[in-house]
Amino acid sequence: MSFHEVRFPANLSFGSTGGPERRTEIVTLANGFEERNTPWAQSRRRYDAGLGLRSLDDVAALIAFFEARRGQLYGFRWKDWADFKSCKPSGRVGALDQVLGTGDGAQREFVLAKTYDPLGTAFRRPILKPVAGTVQVAVAGDAKVEAVDYALDLATGRLTFVEPPDVGAVITAGFEFDVPVRFDTDRIAVSVASFQAGEVPSVPVVEVRL
Repeated sequence: MSFHEVRFPANLSFGSTGGPERRTEIVTLANGFEERNTPWAQSRRRYDAGLGLRSLDDVAALIAFFEARRGQLYGFRWKDWADFKSCKPSGRVGALDQVLGTGDGAQREFVLAKTYDPLGTAFRRPILKPVAGTVQVAVAGDAKVEAVDYALDLATGRLTFVEPPDVGAVITAGFEFDVPVRFDTDRIAVSVASFQAGEVPSVPVVEVRL
């Protein structure tokens, strides 16, 4: 898939609307009961990158980013300001935030993931686009050093340890992350309100599967 490892300007995405969506198929039976199913194992996120009244420089930055992605052609990174950390939004990222797995003495590769568990029914979300310089890793509570103890692929979220973790050792990590997205339109409509300000009412953005 065509993807550019660049982030949509965070100052422009701040204040955007959006979040996760799911697809649920519901069949109502003759007795009034329902059968519910979903073809999606993972949720998919949608956002609106549209700008309210902003400076023409901001509008120009949005247009430049859109043109560089060729509209819908190339994907890019997006900061979801409501959900971009392995911990609570108000917390500080730490190496013990999320459990990635347990060592078996042979496995060297693990994938970053975030577990959502508000009511005890866990949902595990793979994290494919960690932010450089924010990832912290620990094995059995012992902090590890990137490039010495493990390698991190920022394009896939995969950790590869130099030596496989010992049997029973819990692998944990903390991180900030982006969402892989693309524009969901090939057209941008700009309204210039004055010589110094303009607005772009709607610029839909949708998460892509990688």
